[in-house]
Order: sequence, then structure tokens, then C-alpha cells
Amino acid sequence: MSQLRTRMIPRRLHLDRLTLVVLIVFILLALVTGWAAFSLARNFFRSWSMTSLGGVPVGPNTTNPAGLSATNVPLNQPLQENGPAPEPWDGKSRVTVLVMGLDYRDWEAGETPRTDTMMLLTLDPLTRTAGILSIPRDMWVNIPGFDYGKINTAYFLGETYKLPGGGPGLAVETVRQFLGVPINYYAQIDFYAFERFIDEIGGIKIRVQEPITLYPTGNRPKVHLEPGVYAVGGDLALAYARNRYTEGGDFDRARRQQEVILAIRDRILQYDQIPKLIAKAPVLYNELSAGIRTNMTLQEAIQLAWLAVQIPAENIKRGVIGPNAVEMATSPDGLDILIPIPDQIRLIRDEVFSTNGAVGPAAVAEDPKALMEAENARIVVQNGTSVAGLAGRTAEFLRGKGFNVVQETNADNLYSQTTIFLYSPKPYTLNYLITVMQLQNPRIYNRYDPNAAVDLAVALGNDWAQSNILP
Repeated sequence: MSQLRTRMIPRRLHLDRLTLVVLIVFILLALVTGWAAFSLARNFFRSWSMTSLGGVPVGPNTTNPAGLSATNVPLNQPLQENGPAPEPWDGKSRVTVLVMGLDYRDWEAGETPRTDTMMLLTLDPLTRTAGILSIPRDMWVNIPGFDYGKINTAYFLGETYKLPGGGPGLAVETVRQFLGVPINYYAQIDFYAFERFIDEIGGIKIRVQEPITLYPTGNRPKVHLEPGVYAVGGDLALAYARNRYTEGGDFDRARRQQEVILAIRDRILQYDQIPKLIAKAPVLYNELSAGIRTNMTLQEAIQLAWLAVQIPAENIKRGVIGPNAVEMATSPDGLDILIPIPDQIRLIRDEVFSTNGAVGPAAVAEDPKALMEAENARIVVQNGTSVAGLAGRTAEFLRGKGFNVVQETNADNLYSQTTIFLYSPKPYTLNYLITVMQLQNPRIYNRYDPNAAVDLAVALGNDWAQSNILP
């Protein structure tokens, strides 16, 4: 039986690195909207057309203990100016929020920040289900207008080049194209007061699955935890979510961040927490509201928050794009990158975004052929066999299927097995090519070269010569 250990150190620190993203709708409920939101919500929910959900209602006779005027917070204005325009949401259909945490090392160096953490949060009012999908920061994706790069640079590029919507706008569009899901809102969170918030709610419980050494911020000593259940304050909660020095690296960190998110949710929803937070709302609002940027209005934030807290914990799905969904590679400038495996990522995405398990890709994204055509990958077909004319016939077949075959030629060597060389990341083209050619066990090599004349080279092998689907 796991032992419960406690370590509470209520101390406010300026964080040296902001890597933890907390579920925005719950923070907005308990902190940012504060008493103003609850005061406004009394009248708002009386006329709200959204599907009726169970839960504790806002009391009609509640008084304002702090004297905070609800009129101080505009109801229909975005909580951040100059951000990307939100996608319309009717309050009844699925809603998705991209939540970002910035790398504080960039702030300290006086540089434009990159995103250190990215999560998609999705909620379905009709089925009372929700999902959290973590996106690795080293994912190698197409950044609109900037070719391929790490997904965490999208925010940086949007801010640096002062694009419409800035960093959040380009980050939202990059994630939307990468995963093929609509994104209604974004939220960018600066957790300079994260430790204090955890301490304000009396700490959270975490379940350590394997031995881990935590490094709290400041000059505090490291702490080693063996497997078990722990009640921790803000310092260790942050260190637990930040830690990447485990076997799974950033993949493990993403899972721990989701664990902390749900632990905060559970703690806030305990019977005694919401009244306490409401009483402290004016102070907490003043301290923390400046650290949140979003294109939600206060009204939308209230609506989302009220929906979120009424979703049962068992209806919240968690997804991490893990090592089985990517290929590890190296960029031309020597950086470690993750090449997405489209089929695996779609399965993870569909599991998080569906209400009853995995659904087909077309349910939430374009069909595979459309995704392939959007990449417009340049393909050369090479004859690696002794069968004359095989490359030409195969090239014509592929062109008929919509592929952008720019050349057919003879390979430098003979191949027993069809081999595909990738010179730039074109995951949807690769996936659709294998499907159309019905290749059973193709060899695939990543040879990233931004100066290559083509994106993919298909060296036909004897397996294709002996058994193919050419007309």
C-alpha cells in the first residue's frame, strides 16, 4: 500500500523556467474570472442556451464579500487584444483550445520565446466528454509560410515577423494543419505564481510511478521520490511536471503534466475549495490575470469553465504523442527532431477527440489523398530492377493517382526490396504512397536534405517487379 507523504513549502518564487501548462478552463473558473465571473454567471446561465448539465448551480443569493464590481471586467471583449480571431462556437458543439506555456529561458535572455509546452484541450457538451492531447516540442512539421521546422518555433516566428495574430496565431494554424482539427481558442499561460496557487488550494496529490529526482526552483535542495502517493506543495508540483530526466524524457514529462492538471481539477472541485477561492478571488485575480493571454471573452471563459467542471473524471481522455508515433532524426543543423508517423498520430488524435473510441481520419480531418496533395511532394521513381520500362509505367500509374512525380530514371543499384528515401518530411505523401502501391514491407530511410531536388525517391525493387498492381 502506498504511503502518503507531505511536503508543503508555501513560498512565492519567480520561476526560472515555465514548462507547466495547467488546464485553462479550471484556472479561469477559480482564479482569473474570480468573483466577477461568478457574479456575472448568475444572470448569464439563466438565459444560456447550452445543453443542461448536472452539477452544483451558482447560488442565486450569494453576496459579494469583497465588493468587487462585475462591471470592472468586460463580458464580451477578448481577454487579450491583438490576438488571432477565434473560431465561432455555438456553446453546443465540440470546442477545442490550444494551451501554450513559454520557455522562460528565452524571456530571461531577452529573446522572443518559443513554446515549451503545447496541449490541445477539447470538450464536448453533448456527451460530457473531454480530452487532453500533448504535443512534443521537437515535432518536425510544416509551419505555414516557413517550410518545415520544430513545432515550438511557430510562436517564435509569428512574434518575430509580427504576423497577423502574432505568435499565437501562427502556432494555432500550425497545430491545426498538423493534426487536422479545428481550434476555437488559444490560451497562453505565464505561471510566475504557479507555486503560490498550488499552496493556496492546500497542495495536490501525485502518484509517482517510478523513482524520480526533483529539482525545485531557486536554491532549494533536490528531492528524491520513490514510487508512491505524495501530497506536494507548489514547489514540488512544479518540479515534478518540469522534470525530463527520466527514461521517457519529454514523453514522460507530458504524462506528468497531464497528471498535475487533473490533480488540480480534483483539488479545486473538493467541497471546500471553491468558496475559499471565491473569497480570495480579488487578490488572486490581480496577481494572476496578467499572466494569461487568450482570445476568449470573459463570457466564453465562464461558459467553458462551467462546462469543464461538470465533466466526470472518467470521461476525460488523455493522449500523448509518444515514441511509437514518431521517428527520431537529426535536422541539418544538428538538432534532435521527431518525424511524425501519420497513421499512429491519427489513432491517438481520434481516440482523444472521439466520444466512443477511435474513428476514421475523415471524421475530423481531410482524407489521405487530400493531405497528400496538399504537401505537393516532388517524387522521383527509380528502376532498381532489370525489368525495362518499370519506372516509366510506375510513374504514370502514380501520376494517375494524384502524385507529383517529376522524374523517372534508373537507380544506381539493384534493389531486392522497394526502398523509399525521404529528403524532406512529407509524412502524408509517404503514408498514401505506401497505401496506393500496397507495399507490404518497404524500406524507408530518412536522408533529410533541404537542398535536394526532390522530396522522395522511390527505388523500385524486385518485390515490385514480381508482384505489382500496375494495369
